[in-house]
Formats: sequence, structure tokens, C-alpha cells
Amino acid sequence: MLFPLGQLRSTDGKRVVYRVHAIKRQKQAKKTISFYKYNFGFREPFQILIDGTFCQAALKNKIQIKEQMPKYLMGEVQLCTTSCALKELETLGKQLYGAKIILQRFQVRKCPHFKEPVSASECLLSMLEETNPHHYFVATQDYTVTTGLKKIPGVPLLYIILNTIVLDKPSQASLDHVQAVQLGELVSPAQQQSIRTLKEEQGIGQKDRERRGKKRKRKQSNPNPLSCLKKKKKGVPTPPLKKTEQEGKRKRSRHKKRKVEAGDGTAANT
Repeated sequence: MLFPLGQLRSTDGKRVVYRVHAIKRQKQAKKTISFYKYNFGFREPFQILIDGTFCQAALKNKIQIKEQMPKYLMGEVQLCTTSCALKELETLGKQLYGAKIILQRFQVRKCPHFKEPVSASECLLSMLEETNPHHYFVATQDYTVTTGLKKIPGVPLLYIILNTIVLDKPSQASLDHVQAVQLGELVSPAQQQSIRTLKEEQGIGQKDRERRGKKRKRKQSNPNPLSCLKKKKKGVPTPPLKKTEQEGKRKRSRHKKRKVEAGDGTAANT
């Protein structure tokens, strides 16, 4: 049986208000996830990088991270942490013993501080590098981490407020990056990945590496025939062509005949 919204509020107001807020949060989370999927190439299973502060807040607010995180993000997740975050909880002692037990259940990702551990905040920021190439979500309550994350484009931020997990809106750095890509000033990470996969499928990248490694050998070619000709000396006039003996004789014989004919004519006249 359906009741009007006002009647529902009068009987069980707290539950209705909570349900309305939950629907709004779910819609906003869906919108934010689609933003990161389309612009930064995020795919399931989502990798959630968690520190001790988030586990402590979940313990206080009685939040089951393994159960609620996939429901809220509407997809498969991989919960992970770093050795530096675990080491920090060990040094803090009994106050964060419960958070330490929760954090130990997650996958431990390798960080560059294996020999010399650093603070969890510094470690998390180093895992993201400059462009978050591994597509991590970051779940933390640490203010220093959140301020550092907002300077890196393409980093979704999760935190706990009012007994619920909340996915923060995209930071200004992420919005500026997307705008620059749309204007053609930058290439999006999704486009970069698609270009790499196409090159690998066609074997272009491997061929380029082989070409760079090998030195080109020059082929032995025959010499140019024009270069083998002897050079002509400059300033020497070419000798005139010699007349043949037959041509000279013919001319002389004709000349004699003409003289003979002329002599006969003079004799007849006399």
C-alpha cells in the first residue's frame, strides 16, 4: 500500500530523510564515477588505496568497508594499502590497534619506501605520482593528503562523514585538465592508453625500438659512370675537321674541266 510522502514523514520521518539523502549521494557518486571513467580511463575493479585514518573513522562509525564500498561505488573493488601506512599504525600503539587489524586485511601494494618507511600521507602521495597512472581511488581522513590530492588531476577522493562513505566531487585540477583536453592542448590518459594498445597490436612500438637499436648499414653501390669520364681541358680550341682526299680530287677535277671548256670556246671563236 502506498502512502503520501507527508504521512510517511509523520510516522517515520528519520528513515525517510535518510533514504532521500542516500539516493542523492548515490546519484552524485554515479555521476562522479562516470566522469572519471570517461575522462581518465577508470575501470572495474576499482583500486581503493586506504590509510589508517579512514579505518579508524570506519571503526568509530561502525562501517563495514568490505561490504559498503562495492555497493556505494556500484562495482567491484580491490581494497589495498601500503607498508608505510601499516608501519605508521604500529608505531602509534594501542590507540589505533583496531584500525591496524582492519588495514591488515587489505592487499599491500609495493611502495618505493620499503627500506626506509615514511609517513602514510607522504607514501600515498608518492604512489599517485603526477597523473595517477594506476587509477587509484584514495580513502583517507587526513587533511594533508586531501589537499595534496586536489592538486593532482584524476584522483577520486573518498572520506567518511555522518556515518556514511562519501565520494568527493572532481577537484579543480581534474576539471582544468579535462577542459585542456577538450580544447586540444593535451591528450587524455584514455587516449594515450588506446594509442599504446593500437601500437602494440600492430607491432609499431616494437619495430621502432628495433630500428633505434640497430645501426643502418650502407649498401655497396657501383660508381657513377659520369664521374669516371675524363675531364676536358678548358681553353683548348677543337681542331677543324680534315677534308677527305676524294672530296679534294673531285673539286680539282671539276675546276680543270671548266678551264678546258673555256679554252675550247676561245679557239672556236678565233
